[in-house]
Amino acid sequence: MTVARSFSSPGGVRHVVVIGAGAVGSATAIEALRAGLRVTVLEPGEPGGQHATSYGNAGWLSSHSVVPPALPGAWRKVPGWLADPLGPLALRWRYLPRALPWLLRYLASGWTEARVQRTADALRTLLADAPALHARLAAEAGVPQLIEQRGLLHAYRSRAEFDGDALGWRVRRRTGVQWEEWPQDELRRREPDLDARYTLGIFVPEAGHCRDPGRYVAALARHALDTGAERIAAHATGFRIEGGRLRAVLTDTGEIACDAAAICAGARSGPLAAAAGSAVPLESERGYHVVVEDAKAGPRTPTMVADGKLIAHWMDGGLRAAGQVEIAGLEAAPDWRRAEILHAHLQSMFPSLARPASGAVTVKHWLGHRPSLPDGLPCIGPAAATPDIVLAFGHGHVGLCGSARTGRLAAQLLAGTDPEIPLAPFDPARFRTLVPNSACFNAKAV
Repeated sequence: MTVARSFSSPGGVRHVVVIGAGAVGSATAIEALRAGLRVTVLEPGEPGGQHATSYGNAGWLSSHSVVPPALPGAWRKVPGWLADPLGPLALRWRYLPRALPWLLRYLASGWTEARVQRTADALRTLLADAPALHARLAAEAGVPQLIEQRGLLHAYRSRAEFDGDALGWRVRRRTGVQWEEWPQDELRRREPDLDARYTLGIFVPEAGHCRDPGRYVAALARHALDTGAERIAAHATGFRIEGGRLRAVLTDTGEIACDAAAICAGARSGPLAAAAGSAVPLESERGYHVVVEDAKAGPRTPTMVADGKLIAHWMDGGLRAAGQVEIAGLEAAPDWRRAEILHAHLQSMFPSLARPASGAVTVKHWLGHRPSLPDGLPCIGPAAATPDIVLAFGHGHVGLCGSARTGRLAAQLLAGTDPEIPLAPFDPARFRTLVPNSACFNAKAV
């Protein structure tokens, strides 16, 4: 992996443009400032706003989320995914021709347990101490109360259901993840509101969660500005590269002269990566959430249930349930039936929610785009056209969790220092890349 080590800015202070002010982009900006770089953040929207992916996620800082979504035998489920538009993972028929190459790579990545283990080993290096890293960032940004480390719970209806997930837990154990088993009596004591059909809990003490991801990302972005970053509200459209060196980021309002750039634009990073010579198979795993603002029952510990494939826990704005995967691209209209399914699952998990004590219950729905690569690993590394451009996106289901260390890694690459963990598994060059011949590369506005 090539790391740029020479600076062209006067005085030797490298000017970097961070494209995107989501969780990864904001962490990258903070860490780049810490490394002594000059930082410009390019973000057209309000950081942490409802348009942002992290705004509506489940808030889990699940350092044990190292198992990729595709596991051996997943190909057998494809007909069901196509037949059930409201299942936990759904494919819209009209989008299938475009998604098929990604889907085939997705299935191949989990074809054997050995492949799954390699992915898990790599992800563990990225996620292992995520709660502590986020606690540090939150404290620096003045919102320490938003990060908690009280563990996370997986609830199963039976021992047999847990055994059905044995491969995933076996893989986790090999990476060093430890957990506690809560038998039925202990689960009832700890989670009195949880439906009685759940008889086994798997509690992971090391994990944490965020009480308000949107507010947290907004605080990180504000902290970057308070500590010296500049923000420009514009869309990135490409790059001007001369002699193998980045000279400017192109935007819809003009050029930004710079020495380096980081692409942290989430699910919309693909065209920019291609403009930097790295064509990567990025797809949106569309996810939904529902928030019950006036809920009177819910989990004591943030909880995922195996039968519903959703996560439920208290946010500062109410009880949130998040989950579902829908492959339909960035532009398709939401199917709010999927959010209604989450609400129904939530009421099933906590039966008293279906019987509100009094008055109307306020329920809010949301849709966001998880930036996902088919092998379950993000891209973190230099672009093919020039090492002055760093790719940092594609975290799928672990974007918020992995953002803290990814920001550190991206900043280390931007500063020309050696990354703190091996980046070979995340190298964008693992996908076949083509370097354009033109010296000025353009992408659709991002």
